[in-house]
Amino acid sequence: MFTVPGVDNVPDLFGDINDPQLVIFFAGNQFMVIDDLLAAFKKAHPQYQRIFAETLPPGILARQIEGGSITIGNMRITLQPDVYTAGKTRIDQMADKFSDTVTYAYNKLAIMVAKGNPKGIHGWKDLARKDVRVSMPNPAWEGIGRRIEEAYVKAGGTTLKDKIMKDKVTDSSTYLTQIHHRQTPMRMLYGTSDAGPVWYSEAHYQRMIGHPVDMVTVPDQENIRATYMAGQLKNAPHQQAAGDFMRFLTSETARGIYRKYGFTTGG
Repeated sequence: MFTVPGVDNVPDLFGDINDPQLVIFFAGNQFMVIDDLLAAFKKAHPQYQRIFAETLPPGILARQIEGGSITIGNMRITLQPDVYTAGKTRIDQMADKFSDTVTYAYNKLAIMVAKGNPKGIHGWKDLARKDVRVSMPNPAWEGIGRRIEEAYVKAGGTTLKDKIMKDKVTDSSTYLTQIHHRQTPMRMLYGTSDAGPVWYSEAHYQRMIGHPVDMVTVPDQENIRATYMAGQLKNAPHQQAAGDFMRFLTSETARGIYRKYGFTTGG
C-alpha cells in the first residue's frame, strides 16, 4: 500500500488496471456504492476477480470514451469500458454506442449543510442569501448542475437561478465545483462553503460515515428525479462479463446495496 492523502491518492479509480476482466465507468456520484457492489458481483460471479472501475463525472467519462484515454497527473489510462452508467438523458444521447441498456436506480436532490444547520437554511431560496456561501456543481462539467438549475427555476423562476448562478458566482459566494461528489463535502468539512446542492445519496452517505453535516430535504414539487441507466458498449472488450454485470445490476442484491446508500430502486 502506498497512499499519501492529498498527494498520492486517486479515490475515483477502483480495482485492477492490469489485464482487467471487466471495466466499468460509473457516474461519479455512485462512488460510495462501488466497494460493496463489486464485492457482491465477484461473489455471485467468482470467475471475474480482476475488475477496474472509474467514478468520474459522466461527461468526463463520455469524453474518455470518445478520446480513447484520460490523463490523471502523470498517468494515462487507455482502458475502454464494457459498461457505462449515467443519467437517462446522457444514455439516450449515446444510444447508438450500446447493445443493451437497463434502468437500475433513482435519486433526488437535497441540500447539504453543516451539522446543526447554523445558517438556518430551509430550501433553495435561502441559497440566494448574501451570507450563504454555496458549493455548486458546474453545469459545464456535470449533469447534476443542470438538474439543480431546473430545480431553482421550479422554486423561484429564472430570477432565483440567475441570483445563485450569475450574481453570486460573480461575487464568489457561489463556488462552481468540477467534481461535485468530492468537492462539496470537502468544502463543507473545511468550512469554506455553508451549503451545497447534492444528490440525496451524497448527503445520506456523509452522515452515514459520521461526518459533521446535515441534510435539508427538498419537497417533490421543487425537486428533480434522476434515473440511472447502464449501457453495454457495442465494442465492449469483455462482452460476456459485461452482460453478466448488466444482469447483476437489476438483481435484488444490487438493488439492496443501492438502497443502503440512499438511492431508491422502485419504478
